[in-house]
Amino acid sequence: MEVYYSAVAEGVLWGIMGLGLYISFRILNFADLTSEASFTAGAALGVFLITQGLHPVLATLLAILAGIFAGWITGALTTFFEIPGLLSSIITLTGMYSINLRIMEKPNLSLRGFETIYDTISQWIANGTTQKLVLGLVFVVILVALLGYFFRTDLGQALIATGDNEIMALSLGIKVNQTKRLALMLANGLIALSGALVAQSNGFSDISMGSGTVVIAMSAIVIGEVLFRRELRLSQRLGTVIVGAIIYRLILVFVLRLGFNPNDFRLISATVLAIFLAVPSIQRRLRQRKGI
Repeated sequence: MEVYYSAVAEGVLWGIMGLGLYISFRILNFADLTSEASFTAGAALGVFLITQGLHPVLATLLAILAGIFAGWITGALTTFFEIPGLLSSIITLTGMYSINLRIMEKPNLSLRGFETIYDTISQWIANGTTQKLVLGLVFVVILVALLGYFFRTDLGQALIATGDNEIMALSLGIKVNQTKRLALMLANGLIALSGALVAQSNGFSDISMGSGTVVIAMSAIVIGEVLFRRELRLSQRLGTVIVGAIIYRLILVFVLRLGFNPNDFRLISATVLAIFLAVPSIQRRLRQRKGI
């Protein structure tokens, strides 16, 4: 059962990335591939700062700035220069690869011998997996509460309106370009935080660790939406992303323990996402056949 317990802890950490992608993908309605770069940037900066002697809590919080920077670049490209959103995020994704290499000064940076954020509570909690789970939940509760409050403010409502209908938002006097940049900075800041936490959990940062992470975050969002289809408040909907991330990790662990080759991990990840994306369509067709 230890492996499933570890999967729950990992799911909570990856769920924070799901929260970030939910803001850009669901609320802002923006296809943002910057997330793969900002995840690595958060990991790279967090680990680098720790190896430079900075306290891991402060390094983790400063890692958020790397994601905010990446989000601002994408936002600036698409709002100042009117480059299509997807293309802007690909440009940022490509450029951030070199920046992340500059931060780490090499493709892989180990934390061996350095204290991580999880070690800060080792005097109270001895089990390493429990340390990750507790700290992950602390971050999740704080983030969901702050985001729930933020999206009830005028600025948060303006951001939601921009994602719902940009033309209507403009007619209401909302500065949509500013809200787009803000949303992308917020989303990628959260994703960078997830990267810093996952890197410390793994004990290293790697230049390729962000590759394919969009699938993981999307899976968390989609699984949460499929399992909790009724109307929910936004803060509750954000909570379902965390639940979706945990379930996704448990499904992967279960499948891999059936004897599948670990090299097929990404194929399995993509298959899980495709299955959950197909569920609503299959259910709708079944209802149509039954005349419901």
